[in-house]
Amino acid sequence: MKSVVIRFCGDSGDGMQLTGNMFSSLSAILGNEISTLPDFPAEIRAPQGTLGGVSGFQVHVGSGVYTPGDQADVIVAMNAAALKVCVQNKLFHDHAVIIVDTDTFTKPDLEKALYKTDNPFTELGISESVRIVPVALTSLTKESLKDSGLDNKSILKSRNMFALGVVCWLFDRPMDKAIHFLEDKFKKKPQLISHNVKVLTDGYNYGNNLALNQMVIDTEEVAQEMEHGTYTSIAGNKATSWGLIAAAKRCGKRLFLGSYPITPATDIMHELAGRKDMGVMVVQAEDEIAGVCTAIGASFAGDLACTSTSGPGLSLKSEAIGLAVMAELPLVVIDVQRGGPSTGLPTKTEQTDLLQAVFGRNGECPAVVIAASSPANCFDYAFEACKIALENMTPVILLTDTYLANGSGLMRIRKLDEMPQIRPQGVPEELKGHYNPALRDANSIRYWAVPGMEGYEHRNIGLERDSEKGTISTQPMNHQTMILNRQAKIDQIANRIPELRVQGNVNSDTLLVGFGSTEGHLHAAANELGCALAHFNYINPLPKNTAEVLRKYQKVVVCELNNGQFATLLRARLEGIQLLQYNEMMGQPFAVERIVEHVKKM
Repeated sequence: MKSVVIRFCGDSGDGMQLTGNMFSSLSAILGNEISTLPDFPAEIRAPQGTLGGVSGFQVHVGSGVYTPGDQADVIVAMNAAALKVCVQNKLFHDHAVIIVDTDTFTKPDLEKALYKTDNPFTELGISESVRIVPVALTSLTKESLKDSGLDNKSILKSRNMFALGVVCWLFDRPMDKAIHFLEDKFKKKPQLISHNVKVLTDGYNYGNNLALNQMVIDTEEVAQEMEHGTYTSIAGNKATSWGLIAAAKRCGKRLFLGSYPITPATDIMHELAGRKDMGVMVVQAEDEIAGVCTAIGASFAGDLACTSTSGPGLSLKSEAIGLAVMAELPLVVIDVQRGGPSTGLPTKTEQTDLLQAVFGRNGECPAVVIAASSPANCFDYAFEACKIALENMTPVILLTDTYLANGSGLMRIRKLDEMPQIRPQGVPEELKGHYNPALRDANSIRYWAVPGMEGYEHRNIGLERDSEKGTISTQPMNHQTMILNRQAKIDQIANRIPELRVQGNVNSDTLLVGFGSTEGHLHAAANELGCALAHFNYINPLPKNTAEVLRKYQKVVVCELNNGQFATLLRARLEGIQLLQYNEMMGQPFAVERIVEHVKKM
């Protein structure tokens, strides 16, 4: 096998996210491509051993990796509930290896997981071709740490390290690097380092010494031909944060984030709050509205202003975003989408904020909307959002989602001078003494004077202004002129963004279409189907060759994690184009197999 999908699953307190992240990073060091899917419940801590408390981390490693994988080749099930969830959701295939902790399949464990019999494997109908590997993870961990002086509760927290050691042996991961990660992870708690290192090493030796040949999978280590440089395994939220910092440094402005905690966007605020050394200013406001309003205040003052949120928060911010549109101020709004509406599915993924981002404000209120498509390129599109906002004096909404925010991939770390130039809109010297906020350049972009610039004093508020004088105006024709001016400013951006590119078999009669985080899944599906793919990162405005590309194909299938929002937008913007749809709203990323099956039926 050139790639392998592994899923670690257990209780929310079993450390599955740490275990999965460590294995992903170890694989990345070997030059493997990686794609991860953390999958955990919204509850802080469901009752131990219950179905509602199962937390999982899936990672796809190897070569030709575009997605976290539809089904796992290896499952590590830390308890009976985790195994049951994996079976119910068809998370592994019929030739998988399942490592189970036999100590957690007692009668009380089975009852908590709602089994009806004492034989869970027969009851679940697991195929005979699946290899069940019983490992007494709990007992072995206790034996490993019997002389550590730790209490029983603390010892049990190390079970995940024993499991990780077994899997590291199975796939020949470098133990010295694993130990380095543990030392870095627990550097503030040095007493935990030696205990976890011992359990990890004992797990590795257990697999090696007992020669668990029923587990052996014939894998081919493939070093990737990647561009030379320094790489890191990075999650989407951290990559977004770094992209904002890079943009601020590139344009020479202070970075300000005004925000409010909300799942799954809070990590952006956490990351930026720790970057005072980079000149970042963060305000944790009392609510979503205050968060965006502090950012708008920073933009009035001439900073690179940002706010981060998820779908419910974007709703609350809509009026203030309208102020930024009317005042024509640069503002970056990051929307990490989650399952909705209302509180919905806080820890699950969807693409259901698209139309809210494009249209969800009162009045004719155009804003730029772009979307990242991988955890790593969250960096690039955060940087791009800042560039567009500063150069065009407009709010820009960057769409990511839970899958990108918590998932991780490889990113090459670039030097600042490798990044594109950012030239914030300024104000010509000749306007000194007679400047007003309605004056604009040939691209309909208004000039930006900030407080403290002598001779450029002005008022800029949320009321409509005269298109020539910049004073308050309620004249009918003037209002229409200003609406058209603000729209023209957004429309002209299409001349400076990349044209839509077609991937795959460009000569096919079928074209898959998607946006944002579905790119990897659609790329894999297009390869399997032998058809073409057009994937969008720029939503409003659309690339200027969009109609030309879509009209070349007999069948255009728009695939999205919502009920057809992007298809609706394309129909509205591209007259006479017939579109087919494939929509999922399960709170999970696409399964490539289901896309392929659906398109084949067409």
